[in-house]
Amino acid sequence: MSTEFNIEEVFEIALQIERNGAKFYKKAAKQVTDQSYKFLFLDLVDMELKHEKIFAHLKEKIVGQQQLLSRLIDPNASAASYLQSFADGYIFNLNADPSHFLNDQRSIEEILNYAIGLEKDSVVFYYGLQDLVPAESGKDKINIIIKEELKHIFFLNDKIKKLNTL
Repeated sequence: MSTEFNIEEVFEIALQIERNGAKFYKKAAKQVTDQSYKFLFLDLVDMELKHEKIFAHLKEKIVGQQQLLSRLIDPNASAASYLQSFADGYIFNLNADPSHFLNDQRSIEEILNYAIGLEKDSVVFYYGLQDLVPAESGKDKINIIIKEELKHIFFLNDKIKKLNTL
């Protein structure tokens, strides 16, 4: 028997990933001394918070339609608990103090590359979930999440390119 997740659970985990990402970038902003990079990381915090709002809005639009289906697919909400644990412990893992990575010896490029890796992990996570969410539960909405996360990767890549031209 395979485990299926509904789109409400996927959006809840997307919200948590965005919150975790915002915390990571806030910490990065506090650790850099150059104002332009501080503003870069604060811009990334804003992007994460905007994505959180987008995902919350999308979740709100579909939650009423999915309540009955959610109870049928996962009556004990074990899938939601699993997803929450995954987001808290794997993507933007804040249980492990990111300051161990974000120290004075790291270049801005290293921090941005690390952030790209975390963003890629979230995209892989969502691609993996596509096979677990039934079509009638809003499987197609996962592509919206993926597109938003890819925007982060493109933004970060652009910043690295600009760093390399200085």
